[in-house]
Amino acid sequence: MTLPIGCRKEDRRTKNKLFRTMKKYIQKIWKASPEPNPDKVRSLAEELRVDRVTARLLIKRGIGTFEQAEQFFRSDLTRLHDPMLMQDMDKAVTRLSQAIENGEKILVYGDYDVDGTTAVSMMYSFLTGLGTNCEYYIPDRYTEGYGFSEGGARYAAESGCGLIITLDCGIKDKPSIMLASSLGVDVIVCDHHNVASVPPACAVLNPKRPDCNYPDKNLSGCGVGFKLIQAVSDQLGIEEERVWSLLDFVAISIGADIVPMVGENRILATYGLDKLNTLPRRPGFQAMLDNAAFKRKELSIEDVVFILAPRINAAGRISSGRLAIELMLAETTEDAIASSKVVEANNQTRRGHDKDITEDALGLLSLNELHSDAFTTVVQSENWHKGVVGIVASRLVENFYKPAIVLVNSDGKLTGSARSIPGVDLFEALTSCEDLLLKYGGHAMAAGLTLEENKLGDFTERFEDVVAAMLGHERPVPVLEYEGEISFGELNAQFFRRLKHFAPFGPDNMKPVFLARKVVNAGFTKRVGSGQEHLKLHLSQPHQSTITMDGIGFWMGDWEASFREGREHDILFTLEENEWNNRVSIQLGVKDIRLSQ
Repeated sequence: MTLPIGCRKEDRRTKNKLFRTMKKYIQKIWKASPEPNPDKVRSLAEELRVDRVTARLLIKRGIGTFEQAEQFFRSDLTRLHDPMLMQDMDKAVTRLSQAIENGEKILVYGDYDVDGTTAVSMMYSFLTGLGTNCEYYIPDRYTEGYGFSEGGARYAAESGCGLIITLDCGIKDKPSIMLASSLGVDVIVCDHHNVASVPPACAVLNPKRPDCNYPDKNLSGCGVGFKLIQAVSDQLGIEEERVWSLLDFVAISIGADIVPMVGENRILATYGLDKLNTLPRRPGFQAMLDNAAFKRKELSIEDVVFILAPRINAAGRISSGRLAIELMLAETTEDAIASSKVVEANNQTRRGHDKDITEDALGLLSLNELHSDAFTTVVQSENWHKGVVGIVASRLVENFYKPAIVLVNSDGKLTGSARSIPGVDLFEALTSCEDLLLKYGGHAMAAGLTLEENKLGDFTERFEDVVAAMLGHERPVPVLEYEGEISFGELNAQFFRRLKHFAPFGPDNMKPVFLARKVVNAGFTKRVGSGQEHLKLHLSQPHQSTITMDGIGFWMGDWEASFREGREHDILFTLEENEWNNRVSIQLGVKDIRLSQ
């Protein structure tokens, strides 16, 4: 199924309406997560002296004893795994220690996204703090692309570097690693992307290596780099506090890269957030928060994802990832403010491109009669900005619930990003198409790829067939899983305080979603937003209690009339903390709405 190139110039208001309303036509399945054994719930609730809802949430997360609950709620850095358990860590520590002690020049090389730039900032900060001779290198998204480039290898040799440390990249860059070696430069790879084969580097640190027995396979790229810092610090006798002080970088990478929030990631994110919330923050992070008018006392992992990560990412998407690193490494408030103004401008430009390209892609797809029956979405244009195609791919997944690939055509080559849905492993799917690709890499849910323009038709058809087979040729339907039913009367301050202890939230430890039945408008439900597309809710549950709750439902403005008419609704929601005019209250983050049966 080959899609047309470009998009016909349609009426902008029509496409805006399409963009705003497309999501509501995807019918979602509501599914209660499996109920644990009630005797176990009762027993754990009594042992921990908590309510049964809290005990049920813990058991669903595999926590059934007081000791397990203590480990879950009280993250401890002493529970981190020994970094020497990682395959090749001994080689990496020996080579890096040698470079530090001999005064060799080191090139710290990282990808241009959040995971890569935080990793470079962390490693560069650590090495320069030891007085090491080093510099950093971020590839140009448009001339070099993602991964460890041959240009980077040549730059290291020309600059007199004896060692390159790649961060969040390198696992699929055998040609560049071989080039560096031929030029007399050793390479240590720190990566976490899926492994097809292990490149011939001096050391390859990646817990996903088939021959690696490291207990935690889910580290971010920055997290793998942190384990190297941890190991070399043990070797050189560097104080632990210097190592722990870098965890704010790791926490940002964990949140932005959407890695599972369990195991080491949960520990690292918890202490990293503590570092981020210890004043004074690094000047660069504070400047970004000031630009976002962030006023709350503490950052959550959600704030990292929605405030810091987009700004860090915008530098590499619109200009250069070096700008983000300059900002994160700024030592003075004045330098941070100056750098943050440039990064903030990039972020505003990124938002504009995101909106326009999404609208163009939706317009293009509306012209394609085959798309509604397809299992995949593949779109391309020569007019789109390469830096935001990953975001646009995510938007298309949200709209159509199909794996999406967004490509930009430049000089006969198509380069872009892919995003997926549960049940479709993108890396595996692209591997099935690798003979049609020049380059690809990534994870199950997100990937990048490059191919020749004349291969697009064959690739699109193959990708469609592979994904359809993965789904058993059955149309996937998004499932909203919830923890259980709850009444407004149970949503008190004590319950919310306990719920906050489950944070930081992320994959495998998502923020709990609850079901409330037969809720009605309590008098002030209304549309909000510049386009009246969102819904500000004021609800009661008259059959259960007299308590009223406020809430927000993004992209749910069309439900206003139904609430105004006094109908009863069922809602799925999370609990959020809303801070306004120095007052903190609990509100509902509404995920979906249905008329009550």
